[in-house]
Amino acid sequence: MRAFVTGCAGFIGSNLTDRLLRAGHAVVGYDDFSTGRLEFLSDAGRNASFTLVRGDLLDMPTLINAMQGADVVFHIAANADVRFGTHHPRKDLEQNTLVTSNVLEAMRVNRIHRIAFASTGSVYGESSVIPTPEDSPFPIQTSLYGASKLACEGLIEAYCEGFEIYGYIFRFVSILGERYTHGHIVDFYRQLRESPGRLCVLGNGKQKKSYLHVQDCIDAMLLALEKANRKVNIFNLGTDEYCTVDDSIGWICQHLGVNPKLEYAGGDRGWIGDNPFILLDCRRIRSLGWTSKMTIKNSVENTLQYLQQSEPAQSK
Repeated sequence: MRAFVTGCAGFIGSNLTDRLLRAGHAVVGYDDFSTGRLEFLSDAGRNASFTLVRGDLLDMPTLINAMQGADVVFHIAANADVRFGTHHPRKDLEQNTLVTSNVLEAMRVNRIHRIAFASTGSVYGESSVIPTPEDSPFPIQTSLYGASKLACEGLIEAYCEGFEIYGYIFRFVSILGERYTHGHIVDFYRQLRESPGRLCVLGNGKQKKSYLHVQDCIDAMLLALEKANRKVNIFNLGTDEYCTVDDSIGWICQHLGVNPKLEYAGGDRGWIGDNPFILLDCRRIRSLGWTSKMTIKNSVENTLQYLQQSEPAQSK
C-alpha cells in the first residue's frame, strides 16, 4: 500500500507514519512544519519507503502532484488549537475546513478512493446522551474547532457520494502518548517543572474527560480500514472510562513527586467551547475486534515519561 499522510510531522501523524512504515507500506508524508517537528520523523527519514514533501495544503498544485500514486489518504493535519479558537476565528476555517476541501479535490483529480480523516468528539458539542454514540443527535456547536471538523465530515460524505470515495471518519477523544505537544497534561507538567509548589487550573477541576493513547488510536484506525467497507464509516475512538481534571492532577503530582497548592480559576469549564463531560460510546469500533490496551492513568504516566525524556535539560 502507498499511503499519503498529511500532518506527518505532528503528534499523531508521525506516530502513524512510523507504524505504516513498520508494516511495510510506502508513505508520502506532507507537512508545512508550522507545528510539526522534523525530529519526529527521524526514524522515518532513514526508511527508503518514506518520502517527505514540505508543502502547504492550501497550495493545490503542490498537493495534487505530491498525492499522485497514493492508494489511501490519511488526513491528520489540522489546527488543533481548540482553547484559543476565538482569538483567531478564521484559522479553523482555513486550516481545517478549506484544506480538507483541497485534500478531497486532489484525491478526485488523482482518482484516489479512500480517505481516513481525523475528526473529533467535539462535534457532539455538549451532548445530552452520555456515553455518546455516533448516531447521537447533534446539539448546538460550542467551539469553532468542532464546527470546522463537522463541516469537514460533511464534505467527505458528499465526495463519497459523488465520486465513489470510501470515507473513514474517526471522532477522537483527546489523544496522549509519545510526541504529545499540547493540552493540559503538558501544560501542568511545564507549570510544575518551573514552580513545583503551585499549579494554576482552569475551571474547577471537576471537568470529566476521556483520553486515548496514540498507539491505541492508530490500532483502531488501521483495523477500521481493514474491516469496514461502507461508503461512509464513522467511528468514535476513546476508552470506556473517564477521569476528572483533579484525577489527572493527582497522577501527575504523584509521578513527579510534588505537592503543589492548587489555584482554580473557577467555573465548570476551562475555556469557551470546553465540554465539561466527554465520554464516547465506542461499541461500533469494538465490534470490529478492537480494544484499548492502555488505561487513562497509564496513558498519562506514559506521556509524562516522554515529556521528561524529551526535555531533560529543563527538567528539575
